[in-house]
Amino acid sequence: MGWFEERAELDGTVAVITGGAGGLGAAIVEDLSANGVRPAVIDLDDAAVKELRDSLDKRGVDCIVTQGDVRDPDALTALFDRVDERWGRVDSLVNIVGGTFRAQFVDTSAKGWDAILRTNLSHVLHACSLAVPRMQAGGRGGSIINLTTIEAHRAAPGFAVYSAAKAAVEQFARTLSIEVAPDGIRVNNVAPDYVPTPNLAKLASLGGGDSSLSTPDGLRVAIPMGRAGHVTDVSNSVVFLASKLSAFITGTTLHPDGGTFASSGWFNWPESGWANHVPSRILAGAESARPLDAGGVM
Repeated sequence: MGWFEERAELDGTVAVITGGAGGLGAAIVEDLSANGVRPAVIDLDDAAVKELRDSLDKRGVDCIVTQGDVRDPDALTALFDRVDERWGRVDSLVNIVGGTFRAQFVDTSAKGWDAILRTNLSHVLHACSLAVPRMQAGGRGGSIINLTTIEAHRAAPGFAVYSAAKAAVEQFARTLSIEVAPDGIRVNNVAPDYVPTPNLAKLASLGGGDSSLSTPDGLRVAIPMGRAGHVTDVSNSVVFLASKLSAFITGTTLHPDGGTFASSGWFNWPESGWANHVPSRILAGAESARPLDAGGVM
């Protein structure tokens, strides 16, 4: 056994992962299972569920991978019941499911707000309500990890309710972490920024199919480290928080975002360097590029 395996103490533990079959979730499940974790996964995407199950089966991973909607309390309860029957323990909970749509707040409705809150907040509360008593009963402590976003820490025009829901998850985690700390249960968040996944590509296309972050210059301007995130940047953080390497860390957030949270509105403009405003030469170029109207007037 190597240094990491000895200190991580992941081998033989059990993790419940909500939304773990595709994109970020699949990377997280693969990396946890590579370290000996037995995953119990629920995901809405039937094709992704089958693909993940086949991948884990080929590697001989002891797992539960089921199709279901984590927004349905009965589906979540059924998953935890299966975990009880199969392994009789829960060591980690990773809440991944989230989603949104772009719209000005005044153009949204109560139905839309409810959908976003159910997708980003309500299922986290329910999953934690199922996981915590099991961790307490087990007497081994545990780790709860919520996938949030940088938008929980900054304004997000066009995504007001989504950012509010993610900020609520962050504050819920801080408070829950104190309540369960005496039981050795840790509660933390992972807040990435731009990590290209199929779902993020769909969201970017809502703005007309053009994302400046898909270009090298766009990445260099917006992300201090000058590149997009990789799914493994996120899964690395989750593995760390699930492991005993983070045994004294709770109520906090990791930011695998290349420095965008730290930069907080400062951008690395080509030929100009760091500034918290758009350089005048870029504004002038944008103004000169505006099309003339029929009368030849800007």
